[in-house]
Amino acid sequence: MQVISKIGRQKNNPERYNIYLDDTYAFAVDESTLIRFGLTKGKVLEQFDIDEITYEDEISKAFNRALNFLSYQMRSEFEVKKKLLDAGFGESVVLEAIRKLEKLGFLNDETYSKALLETKKKTAKKGPRAIKQDLIKKGINKETQNKVLDSFTHKEQLALAMELAQKAIRANQNKTPVQIKQKVQDVLLRKGYSFSIANEILDQINLEREDDDWNEMIEVQGGKIWNKYASKLTGNDLRMKTKQALYQKGFPIEIIDRFLADK
Repeated sequence: MQVISKIGRQKNNPERYNIYLDDTYAFAVDESTLIRFGLTKGKVLEQFDIDEITYEDEISKAFNRALNFLSYQMRSEFEVKKKLLDAGFGESVVLEAIRKLEKLGFLNDETYSKALLETKKKTAKKGPRAIKQDLIKKGINKETQNKVLDSFTHKEQLALAMELAQKAIRANQNKTPVQIKQKVQDVLLRKGYSFSIANEILDQINLEREDDDWNEMIEVQGGKIWNKYASKLTGNDLRMKTKQALYQKGFPIEIIDRFLADK
């Protein structure tokens, strides 16, 4: 048995108190722990009392550390747990702190996931597959992932995908319809949309070109291709290689033939 001989408030942190047992410093506790265990001068403590008090104080410190971490932005349980473990708190202490955070409403993976979904939709126009990867990185379990992603409607996906498609079209006005469609598909797939969404978007966009547009494009692209192969090929081989490359880029045969005739 030991007796509390002195309790002193810390100068640098007035919410923590130094506990002295038999005139010797023993440990420090938060004010909440001090009140919870009724720590006063003259109180007798057994060793198991001390162990329980210090364990609860560790939980309190972990809880406060997590609250500070959460004050900057919403976090997932996985992120909070990693932060506390990296700070040196034990596994059991961290789990107790997390349970306390969840009980008080400071930590909720479903709420966090919904907020992440809305943020990724609005700021990056990401599709379900990309957002799912973001949720996985944050340690969100599969059930919560599916529940949250189910709220991302087909209509919403089409609207966001169309915005991305229109941006890609504007940035590639000097390309053929085939090239633009490939660019649009690449952007949508990279952003996490499905092939079916990409195909629906491609079916809706109109990329028809006038003859003047074709002539302008083939002068630029055809000229580069011709010069590229001209250092290695001549005559019919040069013509056929250029024709094949231009056809693959989506130029109509009549436009290609006209270009090659001028050559």
